[in-house]
Amino acid sequence: MELNTHAYDDYIGSLFAPQDAALTETIAEMEREGVRMMNVSATEGKLLQVLALTTGARRILEVGTLGGYSGIHLARALPDDGKLITLEIAPHHAEVARRNFERAGVMQKVEIHVGPAAETLRQLASEGGPPFDLVFIDADKSGYVEYLELALPLLREGGLLLGDNTLPDAVLTEEDSGTKRYNAAAAERSELTTVIVPVLRHRGLDGLTVSVKRTRAA
Repeated sequence: MELNTHAYDDYIGSLFAPQDAALTETIAEMEREGVRMMNVSATEGKLLQVLALTTGARRILEVGTLGGYSGIHLARALPDDGKLITLEIAPHHAEVARRNFERAGVMQKVEIHVGPAAETLRQLASEGGPPFDLVFIDADKSGYVEYLELALPLLREGGLLLGDNTLPDAVLTEEDSGTKRYNAAAAERSELTTVIVPVLRHRGLDGLTVSVKRTRAA
Protein backbone atom coordinates (compact mmCIF):
# COMPACT_ATOMS: atom_id res chain seq x y z
CA MET A 1 0.00 0.00 0.00
CA GLU A 2 1.34 3.43 -0.94
CA LEU A 3 2.05 5.64 2.05
CA ASN A 4 -0.31 8.63 2.20
CA THR A 5 2.05 11.12 3.80
CA HIS A 6 -0.46 13.96 3.34
CA ALA A 7 -3.06 12.23 5.53
CA TYR A 8 -0.55 11.21 8.20
CA ASP A 9 0.91 14.71 8.36
CA ASP A 10 -2.57 16.18 8.73
CA TYR A 11 -3.40 13.72 11.51
CA ILE A 12 -0.22 14.43 13.49
CA GLY A 13 -0.48 18.16 12.91
CA SER A 14 -4.10 18.40 14.01
CA LEU A 15 -3.28 16.65 17.29
CA PHE A 16 0.08 18.10 18.22
CA ALA A 17 0.78 21.14 16.04
CA PRO A 18 -2.38 23.23 15.59
CA GLN A 19 -1.54 26.59 14.06
CA ASP A 20 -2.22 29.73 16.06
CA ALA A 21 -2.83 33.15 14.54
CA ALA A 22 0.85 34.12 14.48
CA LEU A 23 1.93 30.99 12.61
CA THR A 24 -0.99 31.18 10.19
CA GLU A 25 -0.22 34.81 9.45
CA THR A 26 3.47 33.99 9.01
CA ILE A 27 2.61 31.61 6.17
CA ALA A 28 0.20 34.15 4.68
CA GLU A 29 2.84 36.90 4.86
CA MET A 30 5.38 34.69 3.11
CA GLU A 31 2.89 34.00 0.33
CA ARG A 32 2.06 37.71 -0.05
CA GLU A 33 5.75 38.62 -0.21
CA GLY A 34 6.63 35.95 -2.74
CA VAL A 35 8.85 33.97 -0.37
CA ARG A 36 9.15 30.41 -1.65
CA MET A 37 7.36 27.98 0.63
CA MET A 38 10.41 25.92 1.57
CA ASN A 39 9.78 26.17 5.30
CA VAL A 40 9.37 23.22 7.64
CA SER A 41 5.91 21.74 8.08
CA ALA A 42 3.80 22.46 11.16
CA THR A 43 4.62 19.01 12.51
CA GLU A 44 8.35 19.42 11.98
CA GLY A 45 8.20 22.87 13.54
CA LYS A 46 6.73 21.28 16.65
CA LEU A 47 9.45 18.62 16.54
CA LEU A 48 12.09 21.37 16.51
CA GLN A 49 10.42 22.95 19.51
CA VAL A 50 10.35 19.64 21.40
CA LEU A 51 14.03 18.98 20.66
CA ALA A 52 15.00 22.47 21.81
CA LEU A 53 13.04 21.99 25.03
CA THR A 54 14.66 18.59 25.55
CA THR A 55 18.13 20.16 25.54
CA GLY A 56 17.05 22.99 27.82
CA ALA A 57 18.31 25.31 25.10
CA ARG A 58 19.15 28.89 25.99
CA ARG A 59 21.11 29.68 22.81
CA ILE A 60 20.07 28.43 19.38
CA LEU A 61 21.74 28.98 16.01
CA GLU A 62 19.66 28.69 12.84
CA VAL A 63 21.28 28.63 9.40
CA GLY A 64 18.54 29.72 6.98
CA THR A 65 15.85 32.06 8.31
CA LEU A 66 13.58 32.22 5.25
CA GLY A 67 10.32 33.80 6.51
CA GLY A 68 10.81 33.00 10.18
CA TYR A 69 8.40 30.07 10.48
CA SER A 70 10.87 27.58 11.95
CA GLY A 71 12.49 30.36 13.94
CA ILE A 72 9.22 31.13 15.72
CA HIS A 73 8.98 27.51 16.87
CA LEU A 74 12.58 27.57 18.09
CA ALA A 75 12.23 30.94 19.82
CA ARG A 76 9.13 29.75 21.64
CA ALA A 77 11.20 26.97 23.20
CA LEU A 78 13.64 29.48 24.68
CA PRO A 79 13.34 31.08 28.12
CA ASP A 80 12.67 34.80 28.28
CA ASP A 81 16.39 35.56 28.38
CA GLY A 82 17.26 33.04 25.66
CA LYS A 83 18.65 33.94 22.25
CA LEU A 84 18.03 32.68 18.71
CA ILE A 85 20.69 33.80 16.25
CA THR A 86 19.39 33.20 12.74
CA LEU A 87 21.33 33.63 9.49
CA GLU A 88 19.77 34.65 6.18
CA ILE A 89 21.44 35.58 2.91
CA ALA A 90 18.47 37.40 1.33
CA PRO A 91 17.66 40.85 2.80
CA HIS A 92 14.02 40.59 1.67
CA HIS A 93 13.55 37.28 3.46
CA ALA A 94 15.17 38.72 6.57
CA GLU A 95 12.77 41.67 6.59
CA VAL A 96 9.74 39.39 6.15
CA ALA A 97 11.04 37.22 8.99
CA ARG A 98 11.56 40.27 11.20
CA ARG A 99 7.92 41.28 10.80
CA ASN A 100 6.80 37.73 11.52
CA PHE A 101 8.97 37.49 14.64
CA GLU A 102 7.54 40.78 15.88
CA ARG A 103 3.97 39.64 15.22
CA ALA A 104 4.63 36.39 17.10
CA GLY A 105 6.01 38.31 20.08
CA VAL A 106 9.46 36.68 20.02
CA MET A 107 11.60 39.40 18.43
CA GLN A 108 13.21 40.22 21.78
CA LYS A 109 14.81 36.76 21.70
CA VAL A 110 15.92 36.92 18.06
CA GLU A 111 19.01 38.30 16.35
CA ILE A 112 18.99 38.22 12.53
CA HIS A 113 22.29 38.28 10.64
CA VAL A 114 22.04 39.06 6.92
CA GLY A 115 24.75 37.78 4.58
CA PRO A 116 26.42 34.55 3.47
CA ALA A 117 26.08 32.00 6.25
CA ALA A 118 29.65 30.74 6.04
CA GLU A 119 31.01 34.26 6.56
CA THR A 120 28.72 34.85 9.53
CA LEU A 121 29.66 31.51 11.10
CA ARG A 122 33.34 32.43 10.84
CA GLN A 123 32.57 35.81 12.40
CA LEU A 124 30.72 34.18 15.29
CA ALA A 125 33.68 31.87 15.87
CA SER A 126 36.11 34.81 15.91
CA GLU A 127 33.95 36.65 18.45
CA GLY A 128 34.25 33.75 20.87
CA GLY A 129 30.79 33.99 22.41
CA PRO A 130 29.08 31.34 24.56
CA PRO A 131 28.44 28.00 22.83
CA PHE A 132 25.08 27.11 21.34
CA ASP A 133 22.83 24.39 22.74
CA LEU A 134 21.22 23.61 19.38
CA VAL A 135 22.13 24.30 15.75
CA PHE A 136 19.51 23.95 13.00
CA ILE A 137 20.69 23.93 9.37
CA ASP A 138 18.03 24.55 6.72
CA ALA A 139 19.65 26.41 3.84
CA ASP A 140 21.27 25.73 0.48
CA LYS A 141 22.06 22.03 0.37
CA SER A 142 25.35 22.55 -1.46
CA GLY A 143 26.65 24.36 1.62
CA TYR A 144 25.49 21.86 4.24
CA VAL A 145 28.87 20.19 4.82
CA GLU A 146 30.63 23.54 5.18
CA TYR A 147 27.96 24.73 7.60
CA LEU A 148 28.38 21.55 9.65
CA GLU A 149 32.14 22.04 9.83
CA LEU A 150 31.84 25.71 10.78
CA ALA A 151 28.96 25.29 13.24
CA LEU A 152 30.23 22.23 15.10
CA PRO A 153 32.92 24.12 17.07
CA LEU A 154 30.21 26.59 18.14
CA LEU A 155 28.04 23.81 19.61
CA ARG A 156 28.43 22.75 23.23
CA GLU A 157 29.12 19.16 24.20
CA GLY A 158 25.76 17.43 24.62
CA GLY A 159 24.17 19.87 22.19
CA LEU A 160 22.08 18.99 19.14
CA LEU A 161 22.99 19.55 15.50
CA LEU A 162 19.98 19.27 13.17
CA GLY A 163 20.07 19.12 9.37
CA ASP A 164 16.78 19.49 7.50
CA ASN A 165 15.60 17.92 4.22
CA THR A 166 18.11 15.08 4.49
CA LEU A 167 16.03 12.16 3.23
CA PRO A 168 14.81 13.25 -0.21
CA ASP A 169 14.60 10.87 -3.16
CA ALA A 170 18.02 12.16 -4.24
CA VAL A 171 19.78 10.18 -1.51
CA LEU A 172 18.70 7.02 -3.33
CA THR A 173 18.66 8.15 -6.95
CA GLU A 174 21.72 10.42 -7.23
CA GLU A 175 25.33 9.43 -6.80
CA ASP A 176 26.21 12.83 -5.36
CA SER A 177 24.09 15.47 -3.64
CA GLY A 178 24.50 18.01 -0.88
CA THR A 179 22.30 16.03 1.47
CA LYS A 180 24.18 12.78 0.83
CA ARG A 181 27.47 14.53 1.55
CA TYR A 182 26.04 16.03 4.73
CA ASN A 183 24.71 12.70 6.00
CA ALA A 184 28.05 11.04 5.25
CA ALA A 185 29.95 13.82 7.01
CA ALA A 186 27.72 13.58 10.09
CA ALA A 187 28.16 9.80 10.15
CA GLU A 188 31.95 10.07 9.88
CA ARG A 189 32.51 12.67 12.59
CA SER A 190 33.80 10.86 15.67
CA GLU A 191 32.39 13.49 18.03
CA LEU A 192 28.84 13.03 16.74
CA THR A 193 26.23 10.35 17.38
CA THR A 194 23.74 10.64 14.54
CA VAL A 195 20.49 9.23 13.20
CA ILE A 196 18.03 10.32 10.51
CA VAL A 197 14.47 10.80 11.73
CA PRO A 198 11.99 10.28 8.85
CA VAL A 199 9.55 13.17 8.52
CA LEU A 200 6.13 12.90 6.85
CA ARG A 201 5.14 15.94 4.81
CA HIS A 202 2.34 16.77 2.41
CA ARG A 203 4.75 16.53 -0.49
CA GLY A 204 6.15 13.16 0.61
CA LEU A 205 8.75 11.57 2.82
CA ASP A 206 11.75 13.56 4.00
CA GLY A 207 14.03 13.50 7.00
CA LEU A 208 15.78 15.39 9.77
CA THR A 209 19.35 14.37 10.56
CA VAL A 210 19.77 14.57 14.34
CA SER A 211 23.28 14.58 15.79
CA VAL A 212 24.40 14.81 19.41
CA LYS A 213 27.84 16.24 20.09
CA ARG A 214 29.33 13.81 22.55
CA THR A 215 31.43 14.81 25.54
CA ARG A 216 35.15 14.16 25.19
CA ALA A 217 34.99 11.32 27.72
CA ALA A 218 32.18 9.54 25.82
